[in-house]
Amino acid sequence: MNLKRQSGGNSALIATVAIIWGCATAMMAVCIPMIDITDDAIILPIFIILGASVSTVVAWRSGSREKGEIDELSNKFRTIQERVIDLEAICSAQELEINKKFEQLEPTDQHRSRS
Repeated sequence: MNLKRQSGGNSALIATVAIIWGCATAMMAVCIPMIDITDDAIILPIFIILGASVSTVVAWRSGSREKGEIDELSNKFRTIQERVIDLEAICSAQELEINKKFEQLEPTDQHRSRS
C-alpha cells in the first residue's frame, strides 16, 4: 500500500513538471519570432528556462514535504479511529447497563400505576 501511495505521489509530481515544461516550451516557441524582431528579446528565453527550473524544484520539494504530512495525518486518523471504537464500546456497555436498570424498574412502575 505504501508503494502505491509513493508511486501515485510521484506520478502527480511528474504530471506537474510535465505541465510546467510544456508551458515553458510553448513560451519558447512564441519567443523565437520575437528574437528575430528585436535584439533584446534574448533575455526572455533565459527567464523562461529559469522560471521553469525554479518551478520544478519547488514542485519536487513540496511533494516530498507532503509525503511526511500525509503519513502524519494517516497516523492521527488511525489514533482517532481507535478512540472512537473505544468510546463506542464504552457507550454500548453503559447502554446495556441502563437498559437492564430500566427493565428492572418497569415491573415496579407497573405495580405502582395499578394501585
